[in-house]
Amino acid sequence: MAGGSLLTLLDDIASILDDVSVMTKTAASKTAGVLGDDLALNAQQVSGVVAKRELPVVWSVAKGSFVNKLILVPAALVISAFAPWLVSPLLMVGGLYLCFEGVEKLAHQFLHKHEKTPEEAKQDLTAPKEGELDEKAKIKGAVRTDFVLSAEIIAITLGVVATKPFPTQVMTLSLIAIIMTVGVYGLVAGIVKLDDLGLYLSQRGSAAAQGCGKAILWAAPFLMKLLSVLGTAAMFLVGGGIVTHGIPVVHHWIEHVGHGAGAVGGAIIPALLNGIFGVVAGSLVLLLVSGFKKLRGGKAH
Repeated sequence: MAGGSLLTLLDDIASILDDVSVMTKTAASKTAGVLGDDLALNAQQVSGVVAKRELPVVWSVAKGSFVNKLILVPAALVISAFAPWLVSPLLMVGGLYLCFEGVEKLAHQFLHKHEKTPEEAKQDLTAPKEGELDEKAKIKGAVRTDFVLSAEIIAITLGVVATKPFPTQVMTLSLIAIIMTVGVYGLVAGIVKLDDLGLYLSQRGSAAAQGCGKAILWAAPFLMKLLSVLGTAAMFLVGGGIVTHGIPVVHHWIEHVGHGAGAVGGAIIPALLNGIFGVVAGSLVLLLVSGFKKLRGGKAH
């Protein structure tokens, strides 16, 4: 009897693991787009850090991402069980934050750019902790952005396993959280250290290695600039997509336009419309935040 119970238990565990494997693969394919945006955003967020601090910064953001998912996975399971109607509004708030962050970044870059006076430049050189403060700000900003993107990944995964037993839901969500975090920040770490790899190869004795190293050193700055642009665009694409998805009329209209645009247009046009909607939504939120700060006597960004 005990042997039969053990075999039944092992069979149940094998069945759950098989379901988890299938569900994880399905969820991973559905979240691939968000994963790409997450990669671009985080590579952009940690760029510009002093070379020797790049990996520690990536590790700090990765730890923050793990904490985010430790919060989000149980919260998603509880909300799904007791208040599933809350998922969409909460995601929309996160989407609006991403759009706002993107517009604020563009506004700061293009509207508030100014040449530093000699006094300001001297202060920059003499301030001993400015790099440390800037690093902490980058980490906090990256972790906040990661929270929104992680929430969407968890929400998509929850949608995939919604009809499955609770143990399958828990294991699939946990596995996706680990895979996505390790995958994204492992790639980010590799990207930010590309220049070191190029320098190492350029100093080898082989002509082929030297040529490869020089090519990497030449391409690395362009790649980082491209990721910076893609990271900003991803804020609008992901944030706008989350917001429009929560407004059925807008979402269905975008889908309808996409279906009528052919194969290529069907993939590009909805993303562009989501991005445009994201810019508009982020601009409105920025105006509201700026107006609120002015009413309180604070200085608007």
